[in-house]
Amino acid sequence: MFGQNLEVQLSSAKTENTTVVWKSFHDSITLIVLSSEEGISELRLERLLQMVFGAMVLLVGLEELTNIRNVERLKKDLRASYCLIDSFLGDSELIGDLTQCVDCVIPPEGSLLQEALSGFAEATGTAFVSLVVSGRVVAATEGWWRLGTPEAVLLPWLVGSLPPQTARDYPVYLPHGSPTVPHRLLTLTLLPSLELCLLCGPSPPLSQLYPQLLERCWQPLLDPLRACLPLGPRALPSGFPLHTDILGLLLLHLELKRCLFTVEPLGDKEPSPEQRRRLLRNFYTLVTSTHFPPEPGPLEKTEDEVYQAQLPRACYLVLGTEEPGKGVRLVALQLGVRRLLLLLSPQSPSHGLRSLATHTLHALTPLL
Repeated sequence: MFGQNLEVQLSSAKTENTTVVWKSFHDSITLIVLSSEEGISELRLERLLQMVFGAMVLLVGLEELTNIRNVERLKKDLRASYCLIDSFLGDSELIGDLTQCVDCVIPPEGSLLQEALSGFAEATGTAFVSLVVSGRVVAATEGWWRLGTPEAVLLPWLVGSLPPQTARDYPVYLPHGSPTVPHRLLTLTLLPSLELCLLCGPSPPLSQLYPQLLERCWQPLLDPLRACLPLGPRALPSGFPLHTDILGLLLLHLELKRCLFTVEPLGDKEPSPEQRRRLLRNFYTLVTSTHFPPEPGPLEKTEDEVYQAQLPRACYLVLGTEEPGKGVRLVALQLGVRRLLLLLSPQSPSHGLRSLATHTLHALTPLL
């Protein structure tokens, strides 16, 4: 506030063991985040604040946040967003809060589920339908994929953070698409942790969908739906060929704003899943803020051809020691609209990291 009075913009500060980042939204709400996590990046904290404000708009609406008539009432209304905000602050298995891409999984029988989803959307008269397992999108209609940021990330995350319920009729605002007029988010549980989500207006009523229409459309697909349940933490179908050195991966499609994230591709090894997630998250913030352009896409035409040639396509990091069998390896590779980050076991030799990443990216490309 002192800086603002002097027309100086100050967005972050550091003490000996704490990083403080704050951001003002619409000249109305200021959010402040403090973190004592060692080596935390400002990029990560800035994106956290954007997600927190997005969650507030999602559940309260922008009008209530920018035109505050009663502070006490607003504080009471914002309690609805606490559960979602808490899930950003915890050790989540998702990464969309950081990458701003939708967490996805690849089902074994994707085309069958996609066909059923399109038929169900047609029968219910809504263009926005998705199938979500543990907060990750299994399949979605074209309308759902066209949702803007941040609601495309927030809606599945919200569904994954709520206590289990057979069916819900939940009012939501879309921070990008409809921040002042609420929509209805309908959720129908098909199997434990596997939910059908619809975004719609006043119709259809929930009673029209549950249980008759739901059973008619989805009962014949019970086996393909069951095959989706283990995909939560694994993201990839069982038997997908991955190198045995891979301990975790993050694949981003920067144009479609979708990502695959798993730290359990091939069963149990050290380090723990929590440590792997932390390593990949920290590596993502490092390569995004340091090495790769923040919003990769078609390069702008420029007279400086040398600059274009100098944009990095790959980088790697060895934690611990270079000796085989010690420490872990992290490698990032960018080809066109895709970026792949791998966490590899100590057995993986440093000189083979790029070719392993290239081979893995080519294998994953048909999926995302």
